[in-house]
Amino acid sequence: MRTALLQNSGRPGSVAGNLKVLDGAAGRAAAAGARLLVAPELFLTGYAIGDDIARLAEPADGDFADAIAETAGRHGLAIAYGYPERAGDQVFNSAQLISAKGVRLANYRKTHLYGCFERDHFTPGEQPVVQAELDGLRVGIMICYDVEFPENVRAHALAGTDLLLVPTAQMHPFQFVAESVVPVRAFENQMYVAYVNRVGREGEFDFVGLSTLAGPDGIAHARAGRGEHLLLADVDPALLAASRQANPYLDDRRPDLYGSLT
Repeated sequence: MRTALLQNSGRPGSVAGNLKVLDGAAGRAAAAGARLLVAPELFLTGYAIGDDIARLAEPADGDFADAIAETAGRHGLAIAYGYPERAGDQVFNSAQLISAKGVRLANYRKTHLYGCFERDHFTPGEQPVVQAELDGLRVGIMICYDVEFPENVRAHALAGTDLLLVPTAQMHPFQFVAESVVPVRAFENQMYVAYVNRVGREGEFDFVGLSTLAGPDGIAHARAGRGEHLLLADVDPALLAASRQANPYLDDRRPDLYGSLT
């Protein structure tokens, strides 16, 4: 499945501007044969926009989701994107996957909030594994800091995730996460990981880019630089099956020894 990673910070504070950027990227991705487009963390609104996060937050089935569903259907590819989700009086840092037919497939709320900024503006989610079926693959979702917890990714592996989507807002000086941690997570859990970052300076944050599609062989099959980029790479089920056979980490686990983890 050809997958497009949109490394772009859009237009912080402008949902209309970000929808336009997403629409343009979807058109280019579809023309290149992509079946899935993944945008960064909080792409719909921007990340460092302070109290505007709460003002711009909307339900998972709100007008913005409808607009992205229309974009997905018109271009014929699935879209995963980050946004602030309003649920009653709570706001979550969420990511949603919409199918190529415009159907909402999965919605994930970030479970591990990073730093004072996120803890001041969001409620942590409570469901660690959220999945959907897409083109014969089991696709999972988490957001940024979540992938830095090995327990989180292992839970996805045990649930059968083939491709883990990780919209992110990774900032300087933590670029080693994109460079080293993400390929290791893919290898130790025998899955593909699409890590899709923001780029450039936004408020006090300097986003490092370096978006990647890492494979179960621990190799970054595609890697962006530090600028805006639409990265294209293929998720290969044959490689996934062969790698899992050669590296049977899940079969060789001994859960009876791991009680101290909890």
